[in-house]
Order: sequence, then C-alpha cells, then structure tokens
Amino acid sequence: MGIPSVSTNLSGFGCFMEEHVEDPKSYGIYVIDRRFQNCEDSIQQLTKYLFEFCQYSRRQRIVLRNRTERLSELLDWKNLCSYYRRARVMALHRHAPELFTNPPPMINNGDSYSERSFCISRPYSAPASPSASGRSTPLPSGGATGSERSSPTSHLDEDEVDEVTERLELGLSAVELDDGVTA
Repeated sequence: MGIPSVSTNLSGFGCFMEEHVEDPKSYGIYVIDRRFQNCEDSIQQLTKYLFEFCQYSRRQRIVLRNRTERLSELLDWKNLCSYYRRARVMALHRHAPELFTNPPPMINNGDSYSERSFCISRPYSAPASPSASGRSTPLPSGGATGSERSSPTSHLDEDEVDEVTERLELGLSAVELDDGVTA
C-alpha cells in the first residue's frame, strides 16, 4: 500500500522490521522503543516522529511512500506466514508440550529459527530536498531554449518521482522494466 507506519518494538511487526530492515525509518516505518525506555520517553519519541513527518514536503512524502511500497513484497503474507506458523508451533509447545512427539524448535542456539535470514539495507537515495534555487539536475547542453528542452521525466507531474530515472541519475545498476527492457 505504501503507507508509512508507526509501531513499537513490543509488537511482532516492529520487531520484524527492526530485525530485517537496516533503517526502518528511512522506509517510512517508525518503530517506537517501548522495551528499553520509559513511557514518557516513548511518547516524546512518537511526538518527534509525527512532527518530523508533518514537516516533510509533498515530494518527500511521495518518496517515503514509494520506499514504503518497496517493502510490500517482503510484507506479503506468502513471506510472513512462515514466521506466523513458527511462532504458533513454539507457543503450542510451551502451552501443551504433551501434544508433541518432537522436541520444540530451538530459538537461541544459532539454528534456522533465530538466524537473520535477510536484511534490507538503507535505500540508495536520500530523502528528496528540493531547493528554492531552481533545478537540481543540469540542463541538457546544446543551447536549447526552454520550450525545446525535454527531460526523461517531463511526462511526470511536478511532485512525482520516476524510480528508474532516479536510479540512473544516482549511477546505480541498470533496472529491468516490466516489459523486459533494461534501462
């Protein structure tokens, strides 16, 4: 959906994001520390996150929404269901061990249940911060006038972000588009 979210490190979602995403805040996932700080500090942290978010420009919110949307594959139920099933079996083992013939799964001895299977790194681009001084990208050379100038993103609304162009401008690797074309 691409909706920035607030959670705590006492919830399964918040713990999952802290474990599997290097910097959840840069993806629009704000995790409030409820485990290691008191209630008043957690309230201050939430207030700070909300105030910062309210200060974002429309473009910054769009970039954040796009980053949050990139996590949708990770957060799809087809990926999360294995964690749910594992937690359910562990809870059943603790509550009614007599129902099981096998020992409960190990959770802190370096087995597959406790290892981090992946970690999503920080996004490549920094949050958008358009300046009031004008264009942030160089104009094409050749002395074209304003009406003749055309950029790869000229078809976009002023506040939209073209992810392929953004990656190319940052010098990142080529991106395969939906129709199989490599940009």
